[in-house]
Amino acid sequence: MLTFEEIVEKAKNFKNLPSKEEFLEFYGYYKQATVGDCNIEEPEDEEKKARYNAWKSKAGLTADDAKAYYIEVYKKYAAQYE
Repeated sequence: MLTFEEIVEKAKNFKNLPSKEEFLEFYGYYKQATVGDCNIEEPEDEEKKARYNAWKSKAGLTADDAKAYYIEVYKKYAAQYE
């Protein structure tokens, strides 16, 4: 079974880029798993704000839960992008 870190590397190397919504799903869980609850001010820039909101929406998840959800998201999209 692959570790969270190995799954992250596989996702970084997708042959095709996920849609913006799919990317944000990965991003939110990744930030929650690696940093914890969102700890930055809400940015003005729209793209950065979308990332901020994706991360903020995962507040309260433990690192282990966020990693498990990230892996599930990977499994959902892997066949499409590998």
